Amino acid sequence: MNYQRGQLSNEELIYFYKSLLLPRMIEDKMLVLLRQGKISKWFSGIGQEAISVGATLAMEKTEWIMPLHRNLGVFTSRQMPLTELFKQWQGDKEGYSKARERSFHFGNKEHFICGMISHLGPQLAIADGVALAYQQRGQLKASLAFTGDGGTSEGDFHEALNVAAVWGLPVIFIIENNGYGLSTPTNEQYKCEHLVDRAKGYGMEGVRIDGNNILEVYNTIKGVREYCINNQKPYLIECDTFRMRGHEEASGIKYVPKELLETWAQKDPIVNYETYLQSENIITEADIVSIKKEIKEYIEKQLQEAMPTTIFTPSIKEEIADVFAPVTDDGVPNLEAVDRSTDKKMRFIEAISEALQLTMRKHEQMIIMGQDIAEYGGAFKVTEGFVAEFGKQRIRNTPICESAIVGASIGLSLEGIKSVMEMQFADFVSVGFNQIVNNAAKLYYRWGQNADMVVRMPTGAGVGAGPFHSQSNEAWFTHVPGLKVVYPSNPADAKGLLIAAIEDPNPVLFFEHKALYRSIEGQVPAAYYQVPIGKAHFISKGTDATIITYGMGVHWANAYAQENENISLTILDLRSLAPLDYEAISEAVASTGKVVVFHEDNLTGGIGGEISAWIAEHCFTKLDAPILRCASLDTPIPFNIELEKQYLAKSRLHETMQGLLNF
Repeated sequence: MNYQRGQLSNEELIYFYKSLLLPRMIEDKMLVLLRQGKISKWFSGIGQEAISVGATLAMEKTEWIMPLHRNLGVFTSRQMPLTELFKQWQGDKEGYSKARERSFHFGNKEHFICGMISHLGPQLAIADGVALAYQQRGQLKASLAFTGDGGTSEGDFHEALNVAAVWGLPVIFIIENNGYGLSTPTNEQYKCEHLVDRAKGYGMEGVRIDGNNILEVYNTIKGVREYCINNQKPYLIECDTFRMRGHEEASGIKYVPKELLETWAQKDPIVNYETYLQSENIITEADIVSIKKEIKEYIEKQLQEAMPTTIFTPSIKEEIADVFAPVTDDGVPNLEAVDRSTDKKMRFIEAISEALQLTMRKHEQMIIMGQDIAEYGGAFKVTEGFVAEFGKQRIRNTPICESAIVGASIGLSLEGIKSVMEMQFADFVSVGFNQIVNNAAKLYYRWGQNADMVVRMPTGAGVGAGPFHSQSNEAWFTHVPGLKVVYPSNPADAKGLLIAAIEDPNPVLFFEHKALYRSIEGQVPAAYYQVPIGKAHFISKGTDATIITYGMGVHWANAYAQENENISLTILDLRSLAPLDYEAISEAVASTGKVVVFHEDNLTGGIGGEISAWIAEHCFTKLDAPILRCASLDTPIPFNIELEKQYLAKSRLHETMQGLLNF
């Protein structure tokens, strides 16, 4: 290998050698522990250490790195305590993830490392968000994200690189091309000659380097970092390397030709660098023996200190408590406590717009992102005029790439910046689903990092928009621990719930029924107030029957009540679907003993099934009739208005109520 030391001192070159040896020798020990059954799984980076170590040493210690499962050198080069790492790998409660994650699926804010998820691609977009935070603050920093040759086939790779290029973000994207995606060789993964050639398609610079040459990796990334910061542009680096062991230990390497292993064994990054240092009289054979002895003793000592000393006793209370980051009292008054003398009449859409405007003024770094939301004001004009007040740096048009923008929101949160993303239609969330349910939702539980973000979801039918612009998909997310789901029915609640969602440090999905935007209005306080998430509201209290509903269902229930004044109805507006207000639900059931759970969403799998089950378990003695559900048909939403009316739950409310009342 051709090693170019540049201005590096002998001491620095020796430090690089030690930094390379440490992860290799840790891995050697971990493979022993794996055979002894003391760890359950291991993803080896043997043969690839120069990339992780060189890249990490080239970055500043306070710059975020997004590693994957073969990047042990990132963790060790950031000098994370080895005792803590051993505890993590052994599934100890004192590990970084409290035994909730394995191997490298964890991160740590103190060391500016963002934990991966198994889907690989989402890491890249998080790097975009971090770089955007640096840029917003005028910080001369860059973020760095790893992917493998296999990961470049994922849509997240395209989205993340495209966003970074379009927005001009200082992000370094590293491809570790190690020849295989598990057992699939690169010639079955892509047809371009080199993966770095893709950089041109995104309008960014790229370079292909020897990933086994520690000095080439270090010097390249050092220079690329300066380029990214000085030019405020991203950069793509392809590192040629090879994985000397299986994808993970259980899979083995029988599919790798023997001659290929022999070729790459001669390119071992540690052996070759060691030879170089000796040839330059920087270290001697005796030095090598001494260094290896020192590292081995260090590893053994740290491992002994990491051995569990107490029996692991799981706690359900602790597990549940760690699903969400705690919400602190920020002094924002509740709706009931604000002065109503200055109320003004607002439409639903105006209340949402005002909530966004007020939170943007309060949180001066907060960013709103979405398709066409800047000068155009969004598909529904919610953010119309915002650019004039807040500028395009904070009101950001996005490419059509929902997954990357959710990921960017997570990245902003790593740096303590709040964000609101507008899904142009709630239906489109399906292409950002992974980032929401597997990344944002699980982040705090996995390693204590909150995802301080809101995703606005224009939802619902009734406007003849057909199957892909009308779905009620809120139930997709109420099943996912770590997400909060709110769904207001009126302007005052819309403003207060959106403010509460933005103030909340956790990921919140905020559903807004499109048909309510301009069709209803109400009195809304001028103050900055919140409606607490998880607190339902009684629209009315009666004695004959109870309707539990939310969103558009509240208006349908009210209309039914007005048409049937002889029936005394309790109508409960849930307002929040996750968490649910079980105390209010119990009270609503007890008030009449006859209950209909009513929603626009499909019947099967809707939130009504969960509420019905809870009532049956906890309020059975309060019931005087079976719990009934009234929901939309289990079909896609049709375009034709008459078909849509038939589809919607509203068309079956009268029949359902008659069946309940006559029981």
